[in-house]
Amino acid sequence: MTVLTTPTVAVRWLGVGAVTLGIFAIVTTEILPIGLLTPIGADFTLTPGRTGWLMTMPGLVAAVAAPVVTLATARLDRRLMLCLLMVLLAVAGFLAAAAPVFWLELVARFLVGLTIGGFWSIGAGLAGRLVPERWSARATAVIFSAVPLGSVLGVPVGTFVGELTGWRTSFAALGVLALLALVALRTTVAPLPPLQVTHAAVLRKALRSSRNALVVTCLIVTAHFATYTYVTPFLRDVVRPELIGLFLLVYGAAGVVGNVVAGLWVARGLHVTFSTCAALIAVATLLMPVLGRSTAGALLLLVVWGLGYGGVPVCSMTMFALAAPESREAATVWFTSSFQAVLSTGALLGGFVVDAWSVSVAMVAGGGCAVAAVGFLLWGRTHQVSGT
Repeated sequence: MTVLTTPTVAVRWLGVGAVTLGIFAIVTTEILPIGLLTPIGADFTLTPGRTGWLMTMPGLVAAVAAPVVTLATARLDRRLMLCLLMVLLAVAGFLAAAAPVFWLELVARFLVGLTIGGFWSIGAGLAGRLVPERWSARATAVIFSAVPLGSVLGVPVGTFVGELTGWRTSFAALGVLALLALVALRTTVAPLPPLQVTHAAVLRKALRSSRNALVVTCLIVTAHFATYTYVTPFLRDVVRPELIGLFLLVYGAAGVVGNVVAGLWVARGLHVTFSTCAALIAVATLLMPVLGRSTAGALLLLVVWGLGYGGVPVCSMTMFALAAPESREAATVWFTSSFQAVLSTGALLGGFVVDAWSVSVAMVAGGGCAVAAVGFLLWGRTHQVSGT
């Protein structure tokens, strides 16, 4: 009996790995422009704020695509959808690598946004179907590890390759990675017909019960992306360009640690864990314009920043899941939609501040949003608000 079931279990975990690889490719593709903001802007003769539209575009599209794609494809096999979305991501990568003008880069980022909205909404909540229920929480943690891994592996490697051989090479490589994820999904994930069709009424109900999760997510994601999107121009005034990839690697490594720690503690105390993450981001962004002017200071604050942000996605998703326990896919839709909408808005607002004043001013403004998030979470804990 054991001999027969073991391979099945192993293949199921390979399916978890395939979904994780897909999300890793998506996360890396989405945030790679942060590491390559300066060379991309120089190639198209754009200001940092204007180049930051590459972060704004996919987030705005994903915010709309998350509920729309989920509703429009509610009756389709989920594996088929994941595979189609990987094809779309590959096309986006190759188009970004070849685009001769900036508006075509924005078209590529539009396709990235469609992929994000659809894949996250479907894939992030699939753990319970890919492995036995007793391993669902562990599989969810593995899938969400793709977020910090995109920072610790994807962006630093992509930045290094871009600095060495040109930024277009990095996007072409991501197109290839998307195709590898497609093959992995097709060969390791069994057909996944929808178990429960997500209707508009289910989404509306989940949205009404997720108000507190929305507020916190808006504050902390704005704080992060209004600042981190422009961390590369800041670091170029502090360290040599070839060291930026290493600094982002250290930041990403800290993010992995933050993700693991938050994953262990979030079930014991959601508000305390989430407020700690927000406080670390506030400390890093508020002190960066002062202490981050030295190599050691910038590196230390990036570690603090990474520890804080590494725990944000799992805390936010947990808050949404607790708000709508009867519909995991609906909770994932609103997590994805709100996260991406605020990501893009934060990057856009940060770009306005950077172009009008400086990156340091954007850091201070983002730090203020993080402080507000801490206050809201502590207020929620005092008033026994669980996020529902």
